[in-house]
Amino acid sequence: MSRVSKAIKNVKFSLFFYILYIVVQFFARKIFLEGLGDSFIGLTATLQSFLGFLNLAELGIGTAVGFSLYKPLFKKNYEELNNIIGLFGYLYRKIGQILIISGIILSLFFPLIFESVTISLGVIYYVFFSFLISSLLGYFYNYHLFLLEADQKSYVVASYFQSFNLIKIIIQCVLVFYYQSFIAWITLELVFSILYSFFLRKRIIKEYPWLWLNNKSGKSMIKKYPDLILKVKQISAHKFGNFVTTNTDQILIFIFISIESVAFFGNYQLIFSKLSSLTNTAFAGTGAGIGNLVAENNKSSIKKVFWEMMALRFFIAGIMCITLFYVVEPFIGIWLGEKYILDKKVFFLFLLNLFILQIRVPVDHFKDAYGLFADTWAPIAQSLINLAISLYFVHSLGMAGILLGTLVSFSLIILIWRPYYLFKHGFEKSIWGYWKEFSKLIFALVLGAVITNLIMSHVFFNRESGFWGLLLFGFEAISVALIVCSTALFIISAGFRDISNRVLKIFNLKK
Repeated sequence: MSRVSKAIKNVKFSLFFYILYIVVQFFARKIFLEGLGDSFIGLTATLQSFLGFLNLAELGIGTAVGFSLYKPLFKKNYEELNNIIGLFGYLYRKIGQILIISGIILSLFFPLIFESVTISLGVIYYVFFSFLISSLLGYFYNYHLFLLEADQKSYVVASYFQSFNLIKIIIQCVLVFYYQSFIAWITLELVFSILYSFFLRKRIIKEYPWLWLNNKSGKSMIKKYPDLILKVKQISAHKFGNFVTTNTDQILIFIFISIESVAFFGNYQLIFSKLSSLTNTAFAGTGAGIGNLVAENNKSSIKKVFWEMMALRFFIAGIMCITLFYVVEPFIGIWLGEKYILDKKVFFLFLLNLFILQIRVPVDHFKDAYGLFADTWAPIAQSLINLAISLYFVHSLGMAGILLGTLVSFSLIILIWRPYYLFKHGFEKSIWGYWKEFSKLIFALVLGAVITNLIMSHVFFNRESGFWGLLLFGFEAISVALIVCSTALFIISAGFRDISNRVLKIFNLKK
């Protein structure tokens, strides 16, 4: 199967399952908030953020191993693949042990950390250790899934993960609706994590019969792959920076505002993160495809595909942000109630951060494919900038101050530094060519947004109230944005014309 065919298959499976998952989760969120309360939902989000800090021990290993699998997969070198997976398993088992010890130590401080929370300590401990056990399954039992992702078979992971999640959430909704039970909710989280891990492992065995599942040679592979260990150390810094920038918001809100505010913030985050994850899930196979493309080392193809991916991501980001601008606040009001609508400054910062998270992806994929991780100072600077600005402005701006820190750190490191580093050390081209094409894409989207707003303001002004009225208005907004932005990008961007022609050829071949 070709690289493009694999990518298309990933898109089909990922979109189908993830859209179902998003729809169910939005219904579930309302039931959980009403049945379990803002405090409990805020508590689970806070505990997951704490667990994310403990998972910092994993930093870099998964990405480094994924990067190292591209070439042996391309050459079908099964011995080397087993050696790398064996090394990966050894490192993950060590990290799992660290995670167990760290989790127990952290839990000793829960009486102090959650002193003002009305939920009982017994429930807090049960929630935390259920989440912890779910994380440990990936370290001790299911780390082989990175092979599927590197082999452009993310659709396998997506189909299993989303199927089990859908069933779990539906059962949780029923139990919460009738019994309002914290214990039942978290028990299902744990049980379905175990079931997912078990059945995914069985699929991996079927998919790769040559894989040594109980490879004990991992420790001896450390000296054989010194470059891989170096990559792990370098990527660790990058993972740390990204984590601090994107995963500390809820902890800061818990510390400086309130645990209920974590739930309010989480409602917006659910919308923006799920839409962002939807596109990332749909294009999950492109990272591995780019890795294979770079391994082939065809420079003209690399340049062409890069600008196709950039134009596509700009198009997606533009359509998403323009549509969300019109529908998010009324949707929150209908979905959960007017009290859950946050300040407009918070909303606009969510939109800007979402846009950057979308357009950064092609640069990140190519940077990873080239193995460019030596700029370890950049993520550290990103995390420090984020924390400094967030802490400075949280007292005066609240949630907006925390998101402002994210925006500034994204802008300086992700938008400015990373493209420069990729073009200098990966493509070996002048950065000015990048900024020229980048400016064209920005201009096309700004033009598209202005024209869309003019049309929406003067043509589609009879908005009906209620869910169906909002759905119609949202359809109108996305339709106008699609037509206007695609036209602007097609006229201005060569990359968008190339990706449009590529898509048309694929559909013509299927007829």
